[in-house]
Amino acid sequence: MRTGGLLSSVGVRADHPATRSPTLHGVSTPGPLTDAAVPAYVAALGLPGLADVHVHFLPDAVQRKVWGYFDEAQAHYGTPWPITYRADEGERVETLRALGLRAIPALAYAHRPGMARWLNAWSADFARRVPGAVHCATFYPEPGVDADVADALDGGARLFKLHVQVGDFTPDDERLDPAWARLERAGVPVVVHAGSAPIRGTHTGPGGVREVLRRHPDLVLVVAHLGMPEYHEFADLADEFAGVHLDTTMNGTDFTNRFAPFPDGYVERLAGLRDRVVLGSDFPSIPYPYAHQLEALARLDLGDDWMRAVLWHNGARLLGLDVT
Repeated sequence: MRTGGLLSSVGVRADHPATRSPTLHGVSTPGPLTDAAVPAYVAALGLPGLADVHVHFLPDAVQRKVWGYFDEAQAHYGTPWPITYRADEGERVETLRALGLRAIPALAYAHRPGMARWLNAWSADFARRVPGAVHCATFYPEPGVDADVADALDGGARLFKLHVQVGDFTPDDERLDPAWARLERAGVPVVVHAGSAPIRGTHTGPGGVREVLRRHPDLVLVVAHLGMPEYHEFADLADEFAGVHLDTTMNGTDFTNRFAPFPDGYVERLAGLRDRVVLGSDFPSIPYPYAHQLEALARLDLGDDWMRAVLWHNGARLLGLDVT
C-alpha cells in the first residue's frame, strides 16, 4: 500500500490498530480519527484535557478578512485551504471546550503600525468575557512598542504572538529590543511564526530569531509550526536556549506533508525534545478536523509519555495551568 510523504519516509504506521502497541519509545495509543473521539482519547492517556497554545480568535471583521484570504489559497499557495471551523465566535468557543481545551488562547497579530494597541484592547476584552480564555497580546516594531507591551503585561496578558511573514518585519529589529527585554524579565511566552512556510517572507527563517536570543537568551519563545520548513535549524535553537519551545501546529498532517514533510532524523529529535514540544493547532482556520492534528502526532509513534507531555504538561506549564 502506498502511504506517501512523511509516513513512508520515516516509517511510521499508516494504519490505526484498535489496541495499544509497544514502540521503541514505549506504548503508543492510536490517535483519534474524529473530533467526537478526542475526549475519550485524552482520557485514555490519563490527562485532564488539552493545552493548545496556538488558537486564534480575532475581531469579527479581521477574522472575515483572514478567511477571505484562505478562500483564495489556490492563488496564494497553489492548493485549496478550506476552513473547517467557519462559525461564529460562540460556536467556536464551545467546539474547543467540547474537544477538551482547558484554556482558550486568542492569538492575534499586528501586521502594520497602529494595529497592536487596538488588537490588544480587543484581546483583553475577550479574556474578560470568555470564561477560560487566555489573555493574549501582540506587538509590532513601531514607536511606543515597549509601552504597548508593558500595558498588556500590566493588564494580565500571559501569551503573546508575532507573525514575521505576515508582518513583514525582522524579529531582531532594534525597535523591538526594549519589548523583548521586558518579556524576558517577565518570563511570558511569545509564539513566533518565523518559519518560511507556507510562503517564504523577506525576514522568515531562523536568523532573526537566533539574533534575538543572542541578545535575550532567557526569553521564553514558542516557535510556531516547529519552524516549518526549517525544522532542524529551529530545533537547534531549542537545544541551545532553555526557553525555546516548538509548537506542533499543522505538523505531520496529511495536508502539510504534501509540501513540508519532516526531514531525515527529525522525528528522533522530537523524541529528545519531549519537554520543549507543545501542542498547537491553528484552530479555527485549518483544512481538516482538529482530531487529525492529534492523530498525526500519535502516528509518529513516540509513545504515550511523549504525547502526554506534548498534549498537556508542556503547554499547561507555559500557560500557568495546574499541571497535576
